[in-house]
Amino acid sequence: MSDVLVGVDPGELSVPALAWAAAEAVRRGVRLRLVVAVRPAHDRLPFDAFAHQGTLRIRAEAALVTAEELVRALHDGLRTATELVDGVPATVLCDRAADAALVVVGSRRPGRAAEILSEGAVVVPLTARADRPIAVVRVPEHAPVPHPTVVVGVDGSESSRAAVAFAVEEASLREARLRAVWVWPQEVLSHDAGDAGLAERHRLLAESVAGWAERYPDVPVAEEVLRGHPVEQLALASQESLGLVVGRRGRGGYPGLRLGSTVHGLLHHADCPVITVPSPNDRDGATPRLRRDVPASSRTDRFPAA
Repeated sequence: MSDVLVGVDPGELSVPALAWAAAEAVRRGVRLRLVVAVRPAHDRLPFDAFAHQGTLRIRAEAALVTAEELVRALHDGLRTATELVDGVPATVLCDRAADAALVVVGSRRPGRAAEILSEGAVVVPLTARADRPIAVVRVPEHAPVPHPTVVVGVDGSESSRAAVAFAVEEASLREARLRAVWVWPQEVLSHDAGDAGLAERHRLLAESVAGWAERYPDVPVAEEVLRGHPVEQLALASQESLGLVVGRRGRGGYPGLRLGSTVHGLLHHADCPVITVPSPNDRDGATPRLRRDVPASSRTDRFPAA
């Protein structure tokens, strides 16, 4: 479970996602696995479907070659493996996530309904169901800055504790500081809206990050409590961050998808890569299957696997 897995879209390659995934594999010293899925044709006659699938497979194979050439040009010596699979993209990546340390996908930020309901939807279904951290890269990573920062959203939930653990490791890999942010929503007539409530949030935040400074002494940790809407405040924080790490399920959200409402909003509004981390309970549970997939072809890496 050490590979970095990246989903390749044969219709439109996401260069930011490929570049981010390749750099992440280099930082971790692991192999980059590129996977493309060819969706089945349900709305065609048998002969048309066969010809259509052949065309899609040719396009997918070409996309894999292009994607592999791109990441190798960026990082000479990067170990890679490619795989072409027949199946629904979200299901294919969910299944293969079990053998990866991290899954990376691009996003063109389509409408919310399309990202949840369409057969080709990938980002929301994958983020909601996979049992490994998912990085959604919509825009290129911010240029290097004097004080690189990784932001992690904290709310005291089990998912956010898993997010803190991942974020500290990510900050260490990047030689960056960690900015732990607790967003305290503005609530009218709240019984703890005063100084006592603020002090309690600071205490809970400190408790959430306690112990990590000793385990990662190279990572400076800054703690901050902000007032406002979680999506808005974390999206603002993402403007100066190398990455934004959040737990998959916070203290609210979409029960059917196991996806927190804050995460759902950040996938559409954050200005940096968003890494969503499932809680240990999510990882131990069974991952819902959307549709079975069948390997179409696989080309192993040219270098020995790690």
